[in-house]
Amino acid sequence: MTSPPNAPTLRILGTRGVPARHGGFETFAEQLALHLVRRGWRVVVYCQQDGRGPVAVDEWRGIERVHVPVARGGAAGTVVFDWHATRHAARHPDLCLTLGYNTAVFSLLLRRSGVPNVTNMDGIEWARAKWGPVAKAWFRLNEWAGCWLSDHLVADHPEIKVHLRRWAAAERITMIPYGADRVVAPPLQALAPYGLVPGRYLTVVARPEPENSILEIVRGFSARPRGLRLVVLGRYDAGHPYHDAVRAAAGPEVDFVGAIYDPPVVQALRAHALAYVHGHQVGGTNPSLVEALGAGNAVLAHDNRFNRWVCAEGALYFDGADAFSAQLERLLAEPGLAALLAGRNTERFEAGFTWEAILGAYEALLLQWQPRPRVAAVPEAR
Repeated sequence: MTSPPNAPTLRILGTRGVPARHGGFETFAEQLALHLVRRGWRVVVYCQQDGRGPVAVDEWRGIERVHVPVARGGAAGTVVFDWHATRHAARHPDLCLTLGYNTAVFSLLLRRSGVPNVTNMDGIEWARAKWGPVAKAWFRLNEWAGCWLSDHLVADHPEIKVHLRRWAAAERITMIPYGADRVVAPPLQALAPYGLVPGRYLTVVARPEPENSILEIVRGFSARPRGLRLVVLGRYDAGHPYHDAVRAAAGPEVDFVGAIYDPPVVQALRAHALAYVHGHQVGGTNPSLVEALGAGNAVLAHDNRFNRWVCAEGALYFDGADAFSAQLERLLAEPGLAALLAGRNTERFEAGFTWEAILGAYEALLLQWQPRPRVAAVPEAR
């Protein structure tokens, strides 16, 4: 694994690794790493690996991957992985980009070693309803630590930048949202296994958690016959109280199609829908909402300051089951409304959420934080 002499170098921390298989941060890490490699950078991505054994290094599409084995699963395993990955990165003089602040206290290792670190502070994790008091306290501590220990912060939304101003000066924060792919001519055959007709269904793509308004959406949709389907993506486990409540509220026109990880299929399910439904109440610029803009969707979105900035005039907004039902009735009753909203969202996407724009902004920021003069890298431990 070689890179040009004096090539700018970046180490990416905070994700499970590449290629992306899990969520928005992994997708972003893959997009950014591939972009920078094409631009002549040396990029190192830390990857979580199940099991035991030594750290291993390999290459994927020009990206150096450092595999850190972790025997524990779940959230505890992620904390262990972040600790070992940060310790490893602290032994090298390269710029780090940390995605998320959930274990930001570990970045003290980077600061003590003189390693520059830019942190994407993501959303307001401690505000999520699913966390108990101990977890909320942990996330609050790490939000504070991320602001104080990082050299520079990235906010993915103007309101997140405002939120971070309580801990960091404005000049230490750069606002860069997430990006998405343009969806062009998605395959119609992807709808066939689900028996769907283009334009005769709505799509919901979200984790089944209270702050994502799934229960309110399902209740509002099921309040009366609609003559179209509500297609809900995600894993719903029997015996889970919230999952069971969502299923119990669903009428006969609601389809739970499970978790789907094939991007072309998800893109097709979005793009051929009458509208995309986005119930997220907490966070900044949500990747799934940006992907809906890239797919040219009309949007029904929960009414909050985060979603309103992303969609602006491209969505109908709701707060609760009754409001969702009323907005859906309006969408179905007004000819041309869905097309009008979709057109606005396409314009909004092209103006500020394309990968070209987002990745270019990140590269410009990261170049500002490259260590100078460049010190020879320490060989990767195997």
